[in-house]
Amino acid sequence: MLAVMSKKTIALVTGANKGIGYEIAAGLGALGWSVGVGARDEGRGKDAVAKLRAAGADAFGVTLDVTDDASVTAAARLIEERAGRLDVLVNNAGVAGGWPEEPTTLDLETVRRLVETNVFGVIRVTNAMLPLLRRSAHPRIVNQSSHVGSLALQSTPGVDLGGISGGYAPTKTYLNAVTLQYAKELSGTDILINNACPGYVATDLNGFSGTQTPEQGAAIAIRLAGLPDDGPTGQMFDDNGVVPW
Repeated sequence: MLAVMSKKTIALVTGANKGIGYEIAAGLGALGWSVGVGARDEGRGKDAVAKLRAAGADAFGVTLDVTDDASVTAAARLIEERAGRLDVLVNNAGVAGGWPEEPTTLDLETVRRLVETNVFGVIRVTNAMLPLLRRSAHPRIVNQSSHVGSLALQSTPGVDLGGISGGYAPTKTYLNAVTLQYAKELSGTDILINNACPGYVATDLNGFSGTQTPEQGAAIAIRLAGLPDDGPTGQMFDDNGVVPW
């Protein structure tokens, strides 16, 4: 198995059993990569893997709850045993709160749940996978962020980001800040780390109210996953280019 895997790019996409994550996995699979489909629910993960394989992708299941230390450790062990390294990590898994969501009426337990998944989950998975990424010749990390996490856009008069988001949007701002710190620490290594903004995509995260398809939303993450060695790091991008922090 290791001999076969050494010839392919190995990727892991968290939250990949549906929505944008599934389409990212499908897009990477279409490139001929071997793609780990991260999913909290083993059954849903298996269904997604079966669908991807039927479409010709080299997909494999990774039961992965980004909020659980043991689950993340087991996922890293699985990838090490299967491939011996990891070339690309796409931290896609995320949850949303209500919308609009005024900070004066926030339920703190909701905020904790959002931060646990959208920020701590990214840190937990990234740190667990870094030893495997360091074995790659072309390691890439892509974090799924959002335009609503941009302080520059949030503070620009006339920019409509969908109303007040006291819970979800700040978790993406927090994620942006964390990504910058990773980029600083990893400067001088081969690891490129960037954030992707998929746009307003119709998924169950927003009650399918978005204006773009999951496939369209997946495009920027797929592009960042395949950056050349001299590509950017420590930045945020959407389909149109750099997004201000």
